[in-house]
Amino acid sequence: MTFRPELIDELLKDYRNPEDLMGEGGIFKQLSKALIERCLSAELDTHLEEERSQPEPELPRNRRNGHSKKTIQGDFGTSEVSIPRDRNGAFEPQLIPKGQTRFNGFDDKILSLYARGMSTRDIEAQLKDLYGVDVSHTLISNVTEAVETERKAWQNRPLDAIYRSCIWT
Repeated sequence: MTFRPELIDELLKDYRNPEDLMGEGGIFKQLSKALIERCLSAELDTHLEEERSQPEPELPRNRRNGHSKKTIQGDFGTSEVSIPRDRNGAFEPQLIPKGQTRFNGFDDKILSLYARGMSTRDIEAQLKDLYGVDVSHTLISNVTEAVETERKAWQNRPLDAIYRSCIWT
């Protein structure tokens, strides 16, 4: 997948200094947090779908059960992310495993997956190489769909009042 020049222009239209891009409230941090949370949500969706496909004895059906907060440190700095939970406590996130607080190289890895226009099999192999985890094709599809939805929502978000007063005509 390649990014349209208009999308990049939209993301950078309020860029005034490096802090706008790399700072505490910068584009990289916001986008990284949103992508991580969407990927984790897609992982839980896949986990719940796989559980539903297996016959279970008379146990109640597993479902979402809110979120927990986790502070992670990565290339984008420190960020608090919402980790989705399931009712039965069986969900084990693969992207950021339980107990892990460091998340290095996320930005580069996600960008490489998109920039190369990889197939789901290529992405599966890449995740195996980068993270050492086996993921299903369903998970990869759910993650890419969730990320695309988040990208569109972020691109179309309303600007804060401070940015509206700075628009150049």
